Amino acid sequence: MRTRPPTSALLVACAVLVGPAAGCDEAPSTAAYAWDLPEGFPEPSVPADNPMSAAKVELGRRLFYDVRLSGNQTQACASCHVQANAFSEPLATSVGSTGEAHFRNAMSLTNVAYNTSQTWANPIVASLEQQALLPMFGEEPVELGLSGREDELVARLAAVPLYEALFAEAFPEVDGAIRVDTITKAIAAFQRTLISGSSPYDRFWYGRDLTALSASALRGLELFMGERLECFHCHGGFNFQAASTHVGSTFDETAFFNNGLYDVDGEGGYPAGDRGLYDVTGDPADMGRFKPPTLRNIALTAPYMHDGSVATLEEVLAMYEAGGRVLVDGPNAGDGRLNPYKSDFVRGFVLTDQEREDVLAFLESLTDEAFTTDPRFSDPWAEDAAAP
Repeated sequence: MRTRPPTSALLVACAVLVGPAAGCDEAPSTAAYAWDLPEGFPEPSVPADNPMSAAKVELGRRLFYDVRLSGNQTQACASCHVQANAFSEPLATSVGSTGEAHFRNAMSLTNVAYNTSQTWANPIVASLEQQALLPMFGEEPVELGLSGREDELVARLAAVPLYEALFAEAFPEVDGAIRVDTITKAIAAFQRTLISGSSPYDRFWYGRDLTALSASALRGLELFMGERLECFHCHGGFNFQAASTHVGSTFDETAFFNNGLYDVDGEGGYPAGDRGLYDVTGDPADMGRFKPPTLRNIALTAPYMHDGSVATLEEVLAMYEAGGRVLVDGPNAGDGRLNPYKSDFVRGFVLTDQEREDVLAFLESLTDEAFTTDPRFSDPWAEDAAAP
């Protein structure tokens, strides 16, 4: 998901609009909701003030696909998080509802329920409820363009009879009130159901189907998990990411790394205006540190990196093989291999042509085609229009 580190005003808005405890206290279990989890997957953690329900999920699905959630009614959440692309989009960086160009790549929502942080480089935004406020009300950059238009948004939704019924069913504890906090809670509930775990890798690893992976993908899996390539350090566990949270987690860590993508000044600098965790903390050691995303469905989410500046998986692998990226010209020219803040895990390695093919075959095996067509996650408004 693409957002600037939130300003203090947005953090205040989070406390006012959603509530100071939103996303902070997590329930130990959500037994009242029937999760349909893939084999080997733990139950997602859920905020205590936003328990899951089927009604809330269905409401959130409607809101996720509704263009009424942008100021000029031209974009929805789904505009930048497309199901066919594993809820990412095939653009380097996104364009907001007002036409403003963005500086971040829209992160995939695959298994977003397990994230310990919800943006590329801001540990403050830990919950989906908090994150939803940023594209809706943020101004730098403008995304959905709802800043100062909260009452208008509520009035739009209240004028739709279907929403009146859905909010009443989803939020009986507040008499079906249509408010910013109930809107964001419903969207977050739907997003927590976007769970992908039916890839060939899953059928092999959890389903014990020894035919699910090709010989090449099996060799790639061995390389991926080995100390020679170091991939698993930043993309490990059931969700192939550095940090995950779920029911039973002993602690919820956050993880950000500098992968040698840039070195614009020969001293480890990243392009001005998007310097990763450093822009939040001001700590020089955080220069260029970003969150490693899940690799599930990674073949569907090109282009890559926080700014969409790497076009293909082949180029991603070549960069890590070199131990960083070299840009010989342009405003961001520099040798990322020499970045002094680069993670120790990005050391470079040598692959044969066959080994390179094997690693790519393994990454392809993380594609869950059923996830991209699952009707539970699709556009309900389009379904209504197509119904006889």
